[in-house]
Amino acid sequence: MQNKITRSVSEFNTELKLKGFNVFQIESDGNATRNYSRKDFYKICLTTGESIIHYADKSFNAEGTVLFFGNPHIPYSWETLSTSYVGYTCLFSEEFLKSDRSESLQHSPLFKIGGTPILKITVEQRDFLNTLFQKMITEQQTDYAFKDDLIRNYINLIIHEALKMQPSENYTNINNAQSRITSVFLELLERQFPIETSERPLELKTAQDYSNALSLHVNYLNRAVKAVTGKSTTTHISERIIGEAKALLQHTDWNVAEIAYALGFEYPSYFNNFFKKNTGTNPKSYRLDLV
Repeated sequence: MQNKITRSVSEFNTELKLKGFNVFQIESDGNATRNYSRKDFYKICLTTGESIIHYADKSFNAEGTVLFFGNPHIPYSWETLSTSYVGYTCLFSEEFLKSDRSESLQHSPLFKIGGTPILKITVEQRDFLNTLFQKMITEQQTDYAFKDDLIRNYINLIIHEALKMQPSENYTNINNAQSRITSVFLELLERQFPIETSERPLELKTAQDYSNALSLHVNYLNRAVKAVTGKSTTTHISERIIGEAKALLQHTDWNVAEIAYALGFEYPSYFNNFFKKNTGTNPKSYRLDLV
């Protein structure tokens, strides 16, 4: 196989964090799957071999070629059963892929809780998808100024090809109450965004706010979300508010105080402290670094 990984894990992770994207070829011994298993980015894997994939509260016996879509908000793991395990993996942040016209990846049937993240692939489909992954690897290594746009197009093409496929019949769906509650919570969380005007501030800001909106006890909501995603309700809310804060700092001319009020903070100082706690820098410095 060409374009094998020779970088260290630390080099790979540094590059991924800076660019918001990386793609690589999985070695025949499966080392790439183990060593480069970042789960804080969205992931698309095209693999050939035998394995068991655990995703949230479901398991999938994978034989032959499968296409897998990983959501960083949902825990998953691999058990590689065959000695020969090859393919490709693409990692990317939602910010890298998302455009003004696109909706959150969490709404996609391929990435959302209760969706269909694993698809069985025919030989013809595998050959076509192999070509797209190879093009991304090649483009990633060029100096072309608009290579990120090309790579986004390849990722979107893979996603659209997958949406046209039927879900695998070997996928065991356990639609329990915790998964349903978590799915509804994440959908309600995403509905609060984007913030389009500073005159209509964020309404739901805490785990208690969401439990009230869903008519659930806050402890029950927290247990369900933690069990399915591995993260607390508060962590999900904080991460989404930080993501929106970064977008407003980058794409609007609102001052920091306006952004603070729009995100539901009573005082700008509260927002400054919240932003620095979660990012390591203050909003003003973050905006200046973008220039």
